[in-house]
Amino acid sequence: MDLDAFRAELRAWLDENCPAEMRDGGNSENAICWGGQRWTFTSEAQRVWMERCVAKGYTVPTWPRAYGGAGLNRDQEKIFHQEIRRINARYPLQSFGIWMLGPALLHFGTEEQNRHFLPPIARGEIRWAQGYSEPGAGSDLASLQTRCEDKGDHWSVKGQKVWTSYADQADWIFALVRSDKDAAKHKGISFLLVDMSAPGVSTSPIRLISGASPFCETFFDDVSVPKEHAPGVSSVVGEINRGWDVAKYLLTHEREMIAAAGGSMGSGRALGAVLGDSETGLSDPVLRADAMRAEVDTLALELTLERYKDQAEAGQGVGDASAMLKYMGTELNKRRLELVMDAGGSDALDWDDTRAPNWLRSRANSIEGGTSEVMLSIIAKRVLGLPG
Repeated sequence: MDLDAFRAELRAWLDENCPAEMRDGGNSENAICWGGQRWTFTSEAQRVWMERCVAKGYTVPTWPRAYGGAGLNRDQEKIFHQEIRRINARYPLQSFGIWMLGPALLHFGTEEQNRHFLPPIARGEIRWAQGYSEPGAGSDLASLQTRCEDKGDHWSVKGQKVWTSYADQADWIFALVRSDKDAAKHKGISFLLVDMSAPGVSTSPIRLISGASPFCETFFDDVSVPKEHAPGVSSVVGEINRGWDVAKYLLTHEREMIAAAGGSMGSGRALGAVLGDSETGLSDPVLRADAMRAEVDTLALELTLERYKDQAEAGQGVGDASAMLKYMGTELNKRRLELVMDAGGSDALDWDDTRAPNWLRSRANSIEGGTSEVMLSIIAKRVLGLPG
């Protein structure tokens, strides 16, 4: 199908199938559909919209059809996102399984793993958490100490993760574990898939200053993880003791995902429109200039993200440049929310309003997925090639 025909068919399908209630551009925490075994739809429209998209493969439009996707190529994917934005539609399903684990499995997973794990992600049946950071291994992630011991027919996992987003709501977790304590720290790590309902797995939510938090501590108390979750379906992605390769690849997708959050205000509205609704509005020339600067930077970020996606599609990959995207996206998001607070004045401090909690929550953007300082170090050393 040529691209014009594809756009026309997609546009007609969206106009017919996207419920009116799902055309508010909602990307707030309450508007997102996360899926999972414990998920409760916030409305009938949310359920209908997700199920219709699942049937078309539009929850994961670029994944192969065999794994629940629509099999769209890069040019079709661009049109898909353009048409979603045209009607200001919510994305039907969002999850770490879609953003991070899925790409890692498509790159490193076996056919058996992909057929077992990817379709339930696409259908919103399984919600995943990411088990990376530990109390003593944040920026220096390769220093992690969660142990994974070979017990013959299973792995025994002992240790703790921290800042595990939505671990208390997740069904499964993909975790980095130390499987060879005598190897160099980057060489003795494996990428393990763990059922959160397994005996010995527990979580404890971490409350933030914003009043709520997605973050948790996650504990593994001698957790038994079968070497195969189903016949031929290994619980380890990639090679044993080579999990750092998977981790690095996944981190590029995580950083791209976090960077993309800096490309919009969450509601999908332009910053000028958001400020125009405030009491101060755009009458303040300094605020107006800052808003215009942020909007130009937002457009530049979105175009840069598209350029790197095109390069990745062409086989060039993103690699360490993902640190640049992540840094720009998180710092831009913080700037935009600062402007919203400035425009709102004292009214924005009302705790029943979303502005103050969102502003406070944005502080974590420059920590999660790698701190801004670490991102700048990666950019200096590995992108610009500056001396240490």
